[in-house]
Amino acid sequence: MKKIMLSTLFSVLFFGAWGQKTIDPSHYENANSFLYENVHNKKIFSAHVKPHWFEDSTGVWFIEHTPTGKQYFQVNYADMQKKPLFDHERIAQALSEILSEEVSAAALPIEDLKVRQSEQYELTAKGQPYTLHLEGYQLDTLKPKKAESEQGISPDGVWKAYTKDYNLHIRKTGTDTTYQLSKDGRRWYEYGTYYGWYDLMEGEDGERPEHFWVEWSEDNQWLYTNACDMRQAEKMYLLDWSIDSLYRPQLRSYFRGSPGDTTMVYMEPVFYHVSSGKEVRPNLPRATHINTIDMRWSKTPEVVYLDRLSRGFQHQYIYRFDLNTETLDTLYHEESTTNIDGFTYQLAEEAGLLFFLSEKDGWRQLYSLQLNNKKEKRLTKGEFYIHSIEKIDQEKKKIYFLAAGKEKGSNPYHQRLYSISFSGKNLQLLTPENTHHRIDLSPEGQYFVDNYSTVNTPTKTVLRDLKNGKVIGQLSEAFLHQAGGWKGPEVFTATARDGQTTIYGALWKPTDFDPSQSYPILEYTYTGPHTQLFPKDFNSAYWLQCYAELGFVVLVVDGLGSSGRSKAFHNYSYKNLGGNLEDHILAIRQLGEQYSWLDTTRVGIFGHSAGGYDAAHALLAYPDFYKVAVSSSADHDHRMEKAWWPEMYMGWPVDSAYHEQSNVTLAAQGSLKGKLLLVHGGMDENVNPSATFKLAEALIKADRPFDMLILPSQHHGYQGAYWKYFRKVRWNYFIEHLKGEVPLWDIEKTN
Repeated sequence: MKKIMLSTLFSVLFFGAWGQKTIDPSHYENANSFLYENVHNKKIFSAHVKPHWFEDSTGVWFIEHTPTGKQYFQVNYADMQKKPLFDHERIAQALSEILSEEVSAAALPIEDLKVRQSEQYELTAKGQPYTLHLEGYQLDTLKPKKAESEQGISPDGVWKAYTKDYNLHIRKTGTDTTYQLSKDGRRWYEYGTYYGWYDLMEGEDGERPEHFWVEWSEDNQWLYTNACDMRQAEKMYLLDWSIDSLYRPQLRSYFRGSPGDTTMVYMEPVFYHVSSGKEVRPNLPRATHINTIDMRWSKTPEVVYLDRLSRGFQHQYIYRFDLNTETLDTLYHEESTTNIDGFTYQLAEEAGLLFFLSEKDGWRQLYSLQLNNKKEKRLTKGEFYIHSIEKIDQEKKKIYFLAAGKEKGSNPYHQRLYSISFSGKNLQLLTPENTHHRIDLSPEGQYFVDNYSTVNTPTKTVLRDLKNGKVIGQLSEAFLHQAGGWKGPEVFTATARDGQTTIYGALWKPTDFDPSQSYPILEYTYTGPHTQLFPKDFNSAYWLQCYAELGFVVLVVDGLGSSGRSKAFHNYSYKNLGGNLEDHILAIRQLGEQYSWLDTTRVGIFGHSAGGYDAAHALLAYPDFYKVAVSSSADHDHRMEKAWWPEMYMGWPVDSAYHEQSNVTLAAQGSLKGKLLLVHGGMDENVNPSATFKLAEALIKADRPFDMLILPSQHHGYQGAYWKYFRKVRWNYFIEHLKGEVPLWDIEKTN
């Protein structure tokens, strides 16, 4: 009887598994064909062209990729004509002779190229440096240059700074004359060094990696460094299984403060007057390693500028500090009830000005500050976002900046280049095409290279006049080759949770897309408030296509709380990182109403780091909407994270919001319904795996099923075979649990 029952059970399991449809192996083939290494300059060519400016300011050179190979081109300002940088056939012949192997002119094995003179270049091939003489195309072997450290050498070369016994010293070069500058250095209170984010120490009391860091003033009279105070700093711990010769794990430790900690690494700015040995410290609050005091030398001797963002990121200061008189003058102070994120400034001392970007008036705009009287002026105004100051031309009294969303009808994520006068007048658009522009200014400030595109519009790379944006000539143009009918993602808009704000996203369909079918939805997420996911340019067009090839419609969306829009838009994420997925759900539902081929009852989600928090949070906070999630290297409880990220976006001091938005808190409530895979690198010193283990503990105690994969030797980013293994696991997890098909493991054999 028992044998009959066991046989019947085996038959049910066996035939039940075989009754489930197995994925078509061609899906893996198609997915693999859209991995970066199989697309970049293999299916999509010259999606972004990097310019290299001649050192003598006479032109620019670049590499253009085509299906027939890669070619080196140049444009000289004298005639503005695109022409080969050299004779590719003659260089191939010269390389073939010196390397004793066949070299193709269409695939020159040049790893590094320096255009030193018009008739003499330096290049590296197969790891060996050569000098190329264009007259005769002769290659001379160069001896590898010894890596001589210039670190610590004064600008005039007279002094060299160094550390000894944790103190800062200087030595007069070429002599034995030395002076000790700092006197109270000791282990864990160290001068001339810095805090290393990835510094791992062996055991509890191991030595940390050596670091040296100083800055000299241009007049050689002052030396700037930090005293790094680790005496009371807390540590985090890891177990290292990666040493094959050992049969027990090694304990690794590293200094890392968590939100609210007072036991952190502190960085104390210190200045030394070289001739007198005088030590000067600004009278400022102690700065932790997450809110260090930054310094910039003034053009005026013995004057520096210091800027500080307070703990909690709600107060921004800029100071002018006189090293002789030790007078500290506050030039600027900004305060926010939420957080100050993305504040930046540049000096224009010859004009007596400082220019800064701030969100304080609702949008990130450009301001000037007079250095003599601290008078502030807003130079730009409008509902658009300035991303960066690209150049300040003090002679012409112009500022060049990249901004998005200013032009009517433009996508708020597409950046364009503008110029404006120091007075705030004569605002000029220099890149009129309604696309995203990635620009590179020439060092002399006369021209710029512009790669402009959208996710659906192939890149055009042009050389422009910085004065008016006029196109001088086209350098290259991206195009597709053997892409198998592939089309770029579809850009969509939706209405956010406030009922009025337009949010943006994109979705990728399989190349064999059939609108009569119903497709499960797979979302990639990263709601980190410091960035966006919207694919801006053609270089990101194939980004998530490999997942679509497995039989999903894949999407990304930037909801309220992400960056690059208004300050009010940004503020939705403050103390509310767990709520950022609400707009994603709304967008998917709106798309479901629009497209019958979207199955909104089968929605999966995946993300890494902050996106890993999102993915697990999706299943725990919205269990009736999201069905499957893969969460990798996630910060599941912000109280266990590095202090910077949570204190910036969840606030400081630590309050109840941390507990309420913790995935661990939600897991303990037993809310998990769907299929969840937790993944973490065992040696992750950026996001310690402890929170993943704590989440697993909570799920076990709540009696909820889940899956877990630990990659023992991996850090925050997975590498090599580990990355390929994880990628396959992630693909198969969604194939099995979201698509409902039996996955394959040896997918390489399907190629």
